[in-house]
Amino acid sequence: MAVLLWPLLSLLLSVPVLVGLYRRDGWLPLATVFAVYASILYAAGLVCFTLYPLPTGDSGPGITYGMPPQWVPLNSIGDIMEGGLKAALQVLFNVVLFVPLGFIARTLLKLKFPLALALSFSATCLIETAQLTGLFGVYPFAFRTFDVDDILWNTLGGVVGWGLGHLALRLTRREGAVMPPVTHRPGLVRRAVALWTDAMIIDVCAVVPRLMVVIGLKMLMGDAFDDNLLVRVNNIVWVTCYGAAFVVVEVVVPWLRDGSTPAGMFYRMSCETRKRTGPARAAFYALRAAALLIVLRYPLLAAPVLAAFYLVARQMPYDFIPAISAATGEGGQAALGPEGAEATEDIPAAATLQ
Repeated sequence: MAVLLWPLLSLLLSVPVLVGLYRRDGWLPLATVFAVYASILYAAGLVCFTLYPLPTGDSGPGITYGMPPQWVPLNSIGDIMEGGLKAALQVLFNVVLFVPLGFIARTLLKLKFPLALALSFSATCLIETAQLTGLFGVYPFAFRTFDVDDILWNTLGGVVGWGLGHLALRLTRREGAVMPPVTHRPGLVRRAVALWTDAMIIDVCAVVPRLMVVIGLKMLMGDAFDDNLLVRVNNIVWVTCYGAAFVVVEVVVPWLRDGSTPAGMFYRMSCETRKRTGPARAAFYALRAAALLIVLRYPLLAAPVLAAFYLVARQMPYDFIPAISAATGEGGQAALGPEGAEATEDIPAAATLQ
């Protein structure tokens, strides 16, 4: 269930989370992006582990008699003495279940210990309350057992995770990492991640206006707005909204931001590998837009071809459009550095996306 929910939750949550992290830190290393998606999967798994399976039918636990709560603190110690290894493993599982939350709180959210402790305690209280109340009243009785010891062991797991995250930061010295400059020579992985993120932004910008237009017309026209008309209007609005969003994200924004798309600003990269002006720059963006549209329209066919081309040529097809030297106005092949000058040094691999 968690894996099935993960793509939808990632679509809804990843962009605002990444924007918030970028605003906080000023850059987004690839490890942080992967950590965000892994954290979303963990959150989905945490909810599913603690609430699923949901009861069905007219009888059984949670439907006819419910599951009695356990209110005695440290009762699990007695269970371990009586039940042995099985009860001990249950306690250990409750600790381990919240270790990732504490680790995320320290490394990704950068919370101090009191806030991480409050987060772990609040999360386990929310889950246990859902179990006690039958998913906040959705079911007439509790279908999972509320155990006060779960709150203690879950919170302890969050504390352990926070400590492990703090140790990891000390060992890797990542917390004091300096924001790297914008690179004009992004690698294949960074280009692919940026395109994927931009595609999500385009989809969101296209879907919301389309739904508003279609729903508004349906409300105004009522029964006159039949299914065939709905399909035609939906297609027209979709193409219009998607095209406008694509042009803004992949042409207008990078044209004004020295080659950085919205995702490029997150990942500290520019799509302009050479200094171009006038017709050369316009041709670059036209060819690039055409190539990206083909990739987004036929990803399974076009993406491997474009990736293979890059691995052989070490450039994208549109990168071959001649550059214009800022100093002489003549054609050239100088690669841009962070400030528009010829790049002479590579950005350290530990601080950037490769």
